[in-house]
Amino acid sequence: MVKMFDFSSYRQANFKTEILAGLTVAMTMIPESLSFAILAGLSPLTGLYAAFLMGLVTSILGGRPGMVSGGAGATVVVLIALAAQHGVEYLFAAVVLAGVFQLLVGIFKLGKFVRLIPQPVMYGFLNGLAVIIFMAQVEQFKVSGTTEWLADTSLYTMIGLTLLTVLIVFILPKFTKAVPASLVAILLVFGLVTWFGIPTKKVVDIASISGSFPSFHIPNMPFNLHSLQIIFPYALVMSGVGLIESLLTLNMVDEITNSKGRSNKESMAQGVANVVNGFFGGMGGCAMVAQTLVNINAGARTRISAFISAIAILLIILIGAPFIEQIPMAALVGVMMMVAIGTFQWVSFRVITKFPKSDIFVGILVAAITVLLHNLALAVLVGVVVSALVFAWDNAKRIRARKFIDANGVKYYEIFGPLFFGSVAAFTEKFETLDDPMQIVIDFKESRIVDMSAIDALHKLTAKYKQLGKTVSLLHLSEDCRILLQNAEGVVVINIMEDPTYKVMPRR
Repeated sequence: MVKMFDFSSYRQANFKTEILAGLTVAMTMIPESLSFAILAGLSPLTGLYAAFLMGLVTSILGGRPGMVSGGAGATVVVLIALAAQHGVEYLFAAVVLAGVFQLLVGIFKLGKFVRLIPQPVMYGFLNGLAVIIFMAQVEQFKVSGTTEWLADTSLYTMIGLTLLTVLIVFILPKFTKAVPASLVAILLVFGLVTWFGIPTKKVVDIASISGSFPSFHIPNMPFNLHSLQIIFPYALVMSGVGLIESLLTLNMVDEITNSKGRSNKESMAQGVANVVNGFFGGMGGCAMVAQTLVNINAGARTRISAFISAIAILLIILIGAPFIEQIPMAALVGVMMMVAIGTFQWVSFRVITKFPKSDIFVGILVAAITVLLHNLALAVLVGVVVSALVFAWDNAKRIRARKFIDANGVKYYEIFGPLFFGSVAAFTEKFETLDDPMQIVIDFKESRIVDMSAIDALHKLTAKYKQLGKTVSLLHLSEDCRILLQNAEGVVVINIMEDPTYKVMPRR
C-alpha cells in the first residue's frame, strides 16, 4: 500500500530553512497572482485565493516535495475569453471540470507520458519561460495599466532598488546560506525604502489584497448540456496546459534535487486543487516554475515550505495586507529577475555544437513559441511532434536489406531497421518480386514489425508473391511482432517459419 506521507523526510528537514523559504515564496507569489487575476478581468482576491488553495492542497497531496503551485498565468490565460464572454461563474465551473480531467489522468496513470518529452524540448521550454519571466518584470517599470515608462526619478529609483536586490541575491549566498537570499533582499530593500521614505512603486499600487476566508460557492450557472458545451473546450485545454507545466516542473525539480517525484500522484493533486478552487472562488492554476526555483534555491526540500507559503498567503489576506502592500515592487522584481537568470539553461549554449541540427531547431522553435505566444502547452506539443517526426524520418532512412541465395535456391532478405509507417516505402523497394526464385525468406532478426502500416506493407508484398505462385516465409519474428500479425489474421498472407534457436526474450 502506498503511503500518503513519508515522515522520515521531515525528521531530516531543516525547519528554519523550510519556513523561511515558504515565506520568501509567498512574497514573490503575491504580485504575480494579482497581475494574472487583473489580466483576466477578475477580482485580485481571486488570484490570491488560487495561490492559497493550490499551494495548500498540492503541498499535502502532491507527488513532488519542494514544488510550489499557485494561480499560474499559463492556465488563467486559457480562461480569459470564457470569463469575458460568459462571466466569472462559468470560469469557476470550467476550473472544476479541468480539475476532474486532471484527476482522471492521475487515476488512470497517464502522467508517465511526460517522459516522452525530449531534452531539447525541455531546454526550449525553460529558456522561453526564463525570457517570459524576465520580460514580465520589465513591465513593472511602466505606469500601471499603461505602456508608458515611469517618470525619470521614479524610473531611476526603481532601477536602482532592483539592482540592489539583484546584488544581494547574487552576493549573499557566497557568505552564508543560513537564510534565503531572496527574503533578505526583500526585507532590506523594504527597510531602506521605509527608513528613508523613498517614493517608489509598491504592491498597493497594483491592487488591495485585504479580504476574508474563501467561502464555499457552487458556480451560479445553468447545469445543462449547453453550459457543458461552453465550458468543456476551455476546461480540456486548461487541464492539459496545467498538467504539462506541472509535470515539466516536477521533472526539473527531479534533476535539481537528484530525487524522484510521482507524476500520477501530482496529477491527482493538481486535479483536486483545481476542483477546490472552482468551489471556493479561486481562478485555478498549476505548478509555478519561478516560485518553485525560488523555493529550491532557498534550500527547501520537503512539503513544509509550500504549506507555509500557502498559510502565509492566507494570513496576508486576512490580517497582513497593510504590511505586505507596502513592499517595494523593485524588491520583488529583482528577485524574479534572478529567478529568470537561474531558469535559463545556459548549458544549452555550451553543448549546442554537440547537438544534432534537428535538436537545435526543436529547442529554438519551442523557445520561440513560448515567448511569442505565451502558450507553454502549445510550445511543448509542437516540440514533441516535431521531434517525433524527425525521429521517424531518421529511422525511416535506416532500413536496409541484405540479399543472398542459398545452396537450395532459396532467396533470403535480411532486414535491418524497424518496419513502420515511415520506412514501408523504402522496405517495399528492396524486393525484386518478378526476378526472385520460387521460395523467399524474409529474415527479421535485426528488425521489428511496429504498426499497421508495416502489416499492410507485408500484406501487399506477400500478395504479389502469391499471385506469382511464389512462397514467402517470415523468419525470426519477435513475440510482439507475432502478436501484431495474429491480431491482423486474415489480412496478411504469410508463412511464419519457426526457429527454435532464436528467442528475443527467453521465458523462465
